[in-house]
Amino acid sequence: MTASSSKLVVATTIAAFLLLLLVMNSPVDAHEKFHKGVGVTYDARSLIINGKRELLFSGSIHYPRSTADMWPKLLEDAKRGGINVIQTYVFWNIHEPEEGKFNFEGRFDLVKFIKLIGEHGLYATIRLGPFIQAEWNHGKIVRIMNQNVSLNSNFLAMTSQQHMERFVKMIVEKLRDAKLFASQGGPIILAQIENEYNTVQLAYRDLGNKYVQWAGNMAVGLNIGVPWIMCKQRDAPGPVINSCNGRQCGDTFSGPNAPNKPSLWTENWTAQFRVFGDPPSQRSAEDTAFSVARWFSKNGSLVNYYMYHGGTNLGRTAASFVTTRYYDEAPIDEFGLERGPKYGHLKDVHKALNLCKKALLWGSTSAPRLNPDVEARIYEQPGTDVCAAFLTNNHTRLAHTVKFKGQEYYLPPRSISILPDCKTVVLNTATILAQHNSRNFIRSAVTNKLDWKMIVEAIPTNLKVVSSTPMELYFLTKDKTDYAWYTTTINLDPRDLSMRKDILPVLRVASLGHGMLAFVNGQFVGSAHGSQIDKSFVLQKSVELKPGINYISLLGTLIGLPDSGAYMEHRFAGPRGVSILGLNTGTLDLSQNGYGQQVGLVGQHDELFTDDGSKKGKWIDIPKVGKGPPLTWYKAKFDAPEGNDPVAVSMYGMIKGMIWINGESIGRYWMSYISPLGDSTQAEYLIPRSYLKPKDNLIVVLEEEPAHPSNITILTVNRDTICSYVSELSPPSVRQWERKGDKFKPVGAEAKVGAHLMCPMGKKIAVVDFSSYGDPYGACGGFSQGRCSSPVSKQVVEQSCLGKEVCNVPLERGLFEKNGDPCPNVKKTLAIQVTCR
Repeated sequence: MTASSSKLVVATTIAAFLLLLLVMNSPVDAHEKFHKGVGVTYDARSLIINGKRELLFSGSIHYPRSTADMWPKLLEDAKRGGINVIQTYVFWNIHEPEEGKFNFEGRFDLVKFIKLIGEHGLYATIRLGPFIQAEWNHGKIVRIMNQNVSLNSNFLAMTSQQHMERFVKMIVEKLRDAKLFASQGGPIILAQIENEYNTVQLAYRDLGNKYVQWAGNMAVGLNIGVPWIMCKQRDAPGPVINSCNGRQCGDTFSGPNAPNKPSLWTENWTAQFRVFGDPPSQRSAEDTAFSVARWFSKNGSLVNYYMYHGGTNLGRTAASFVTTRYYDEAPIDEFGLERGPKYGHLKDVHKALNLCKKALLWGSTSAPRLNPDVEARIYEQPGTDVCAAFLTNNHTRLAHTVKFKGQEYYLPPRSISILPDCKTVVLNTATILAQHNSRNFIRSAVTNKLDWKMIVEAIPTNLKVVSSTPMELYFLTKDKTDYAWYTTTINLDPRDLSMRKDILPVLRVASLGHGMLAFVNGQFVGSAHGSQIDKSFVLQKSVELKPGINYISLLGTLIGLPDSGAYMEHRFAGPRGVSILGLNTGTLDLSQNGYGQQVGLVGQHDELFTDDGSKKGKWIDIPKVGKGPPLTWYKAKFDAPEGNDPVAVSMYGMIKGMIWINGESIGRYWMSYISPLGDSTQAEYLIPRSYLKPKDNLIVVLEEEPAHPSNITILTVNRDTICSYVSELSPPSVRQWERKGDKFKPVGAEAKVGAHLMCPMGKKIAVVDFSSYGDPYGACGGFSQGRCSSPVSKQVVEQSCLGKEVCNVPLERGLFEKNGDPCPNVKKTLAIQVTCR
């Protein structure tokens, strides 16, 4: 996926050869056949689904980034948020982890996920890739590299082409057998081949151009009865639709590459994924809303939010340095909770646009400029009342009041007002009327008496020498583990060593990534690591050596695999230079000293993280004081937390490693990689409820460095703190408007401004934490009274809301000014914060 990174199907010189072999063979006219049948067609305005035009609001929910028990609620919440399409990648390396061995079980059950989408009355888009980026281990390249054949050989090029085409056809047939394409009555309305290939296309020169044509034509030749798309691919062949990825496609998309193709936006980034060491990624609800309104005002007909559900990189699936938590700033966060106000504000945008649907899909358009910063975009059917307008203030700092069709309209900086009848503002993208919320991590009352035991990983010191130099780490581990040992020995004469106690030799290891732990004579001497930007690093630690044989053990560690860019087979990791400095005889280069290698850890081979495996070995009590040794396995049992809220584990006190719950890996943690804000990039890690039993759940932690597990805490997660912030300058909520036939009117007698609060399902408003009518300021979880506030503010809200799941508080002076106006000559604001239980 995503932000500026490239994605590529083969990402190696393999592409060059398969292009030459295949580009001439695939049919280019197969797509024309399905235009004459049922299913999905298109023209320059929109997709046409079973003969009907639609405005399409799509959200990315990746099935392997959640568990199957989470899918129904995620889909329900997406639909309630105004989403009518679900987009997902298809993840090759989870479905075929080894050639010819397939896995479509549990959270990898693609067919079940697509069927659920249909059962919820939603459409689906599948993005086959088959190479997808998506901040995901690169999958296919690992299998190709494991064949141990030169990447420049014709044999491998042909084999690669066969793998790719075979996988795409296998997935298509699996979905076709389940009747999941719209042409069969199923939910799938679009399919994607390739993924942002244009960002690496030039690296392969003419062969890259031929590859794009081959890939598109191969896909079209599968005759699935729905259109194929290629994102960010200006030269998408024939009927394949080129689409946009980015944050502001309404202004950056150069348009479809043929006059009969619609404008589709496949990735509107709702924030940004994070890598370890990053601060939180932010994108405001206002900016996202502006981008969506802008897109539809300029002939767009489909937008997809990447991501709509944040998702979790469970296990070892995250790409290089990517955090276990994925797009947490999405409208639905990692834990499956609605993130306010983004979720609600975008829901309001969808409603506003649907009120304009007839004009947008069948009207003619004009775009008069009202002043240098403000433009109007108008869709209307002459001779009818069908008319919708978008008033856009492009200035990022100045508000404007403009006259349009005889009325004055106030436009905040960088905002769009939507007028479904060319008269009435139902939404301004910079004015949020949806409720806000804040996320709470609550220490579980029943699960935190953890009795930790530990077992220390054996440190190999003298493995059988198999190569003169350390082997490359990606190739050595083959995506089976994050760890590989390198051992070598040196025989020192007493005269090699300094007689001074204050001068010690230094072990220097230059590595291409990603991290390393070093041991000398079985004793831990230190660690070092690279970053997502610069994966290489140098470990330098003083060491105590002795006359005679000395054993050097290096544990190379990976934090994911590459996921993008050309020639990925030329990416390398692991130690490249090893030397000892400070000997009396000078620097000793050990780079070609002869190395033994071991893939993985003993605890991994013994599966200490499973119930059966955890019974192996001799587990001992953790130290009462001080830290445990490096490379230690910790285990404890706990009961499932109370209630039904999502569950997480806080890893404060630990350094770096991996966590398992009842044998299931919930991902990598890395507490010591501090962001520029001075805290761990990610401290809490999702425990899917489906991984838990009522009692005696096994948690196993592999900790790489000296640490102590006493501060590990089991948490529940909620968004039970909800807020509203509305002003007399705000328009009435779009939820107070409806269209019946050609009539556009208020839902009730009159549309009014007010606060609307709704608790999570099954909970009611228990406490009014804050209420101020006047000039309050701040944000949800941190409101403060301004210079003035009505003394009855809290009383009014308590009378309206306590004990209710949903409440509405009108912003009416008569309610709040019974004792006089607290703020004369001030436009009033109402801020409310409540707690649901």
